[in-house]
Amino acid sequence: MNGQPAADVVDLIRDVPIYRTSIERGHFPILEKPEIARGFPDNWMTPALAAALEGGEAEFVLSTGTNHARMQIIRPPYFLLDSYYRLWSEHPDIHDTWDEGCRRVSLTTVLATEHVARVNARKRGADPSPVPTPDERRLDARTVYLNLRLDPALWEREDVERMLGEIRAAAAAHPRGRYHLDCSGYHLAHLVHKVGEWGLWDAFPAPASIIHAYEYTPVNVRRYLGRHFACPVVDLFGSTELGYLYYSDRRGRYRPYLDKMSVELIPVAPGSEIFGLIVTSVRNPHMPLIRYRSGDCARTLDGTPDPARISRFCGREKELLDTPRGPVAQADLDDRIADASHRVFLHRLHVDGGDRARLLVTTFDGAPLDAAEAAALAESAGDLTGRHCRVEHVPHIPIGASGKYAWLVKDL
Repeated sequence: MNGQPAADVVDLIRDVPIYRTSIERGHFPILEKPEIARGFPDNWMTPALAAALEGGEAEFVLSTGTNHARMQIIRPPYFLLDSYYRLWSEHPDIHDTWDEGCRRVSLTTVLATEHVARVNARKRGADPSPVPTPDERRLDARTVYLNLRLDPALWEREDVERMLGEIRAAAAAHPRGRYHLDCSGYHLAHLVHKVGEWGLWDAFPAPASIIHAYEYTPVNVRRYLGRHFACPVVDLFGSTELGYLYYSDRRGRYRPYLDKMSVELIPVAPGSEIFGLIVTSVRNPHMPLIRYRSGDCARTLDGTPDPARISRFCGREKELLDTPRGPVAQADLDDRIADASHRVFLHRLHVDGGDRARLLVTTFDGAPLDAAEAAALAESAGDLTGRHCRVEHVPHIPIGASGKYAWLVKDL
């Protein structure tokens, strides 16, 4: 498979300036993020797009980013939400909560909450409130965003009680008290921990379905959520610029959702079974992306570059760690940690320019790993990374400026 777009896709993009040279040459190279930004937005401007921007059918937004620069894109209003809602409504395990009209509460980065508040403020022709009310954090009639702090580890009791109250309000809107919980896995795990610490379970109605969709969720976090919630817990994989591409079932198996899309998998290094995603998508009519390197990595069931056999999404290409045995992804270290101890919650690996590494960990119960667990983890992480690794228990690992966690820090 050479990844070149089909003739019908080429017909759709003939007027887009960024693709003119590729169309003339009959070959589309991989589209990198810097190319998208070079000359933006003129490199995307067509008469149809200009009319859509003028009429409010297209808008400029920023990608959410992780711990890297955010990218400006053009898309229809509610592009990502529409993709989410369609998947929720069609998902074999959780479509019932969509069909029943369950409210959706979203517990994720404060960046997402602030975005909703800013959008609503613009509609009112005002500035967003310093502390947005629930109505100001309502994305639509169905969805409200909860989080008002950057770092969920620093939520205080009043934060948690406020969020639980807003969850109860969403549940009360349904005749059987059912609601849908949308989250970052990390944020929900922090909430569960604090609810348990402060004895607030009676104030936390059980969700009828859960989707985590904002960043990589570690194995131990998924286990932790599975122990506390009996409902299906589903992962969606996608991005601001593409929408959602894959979803998991309640057992964790991924299924493609490639409406108006196709995916290529390319090894991140010769011989590696970690693959970078190259996506061709015309789902967003205002900014069709042809052979776009999304920056995400995946592994497949059999180590072959077959996008239908993706078994997991394992991190970001920019966050791969070079080792003597080839690149290591976030999920590779996560697996070693999960095998060594179910008690590890957050982790962050610090590497220097030599052969040393420090693996910082927090635990769900706040207690350090015992000596045997720590030694086993240090040995396993050292074997994976090709470095002498020291495991250090810390009480707090701060979240990044984007509201997401970094797994790797290069102290060079």
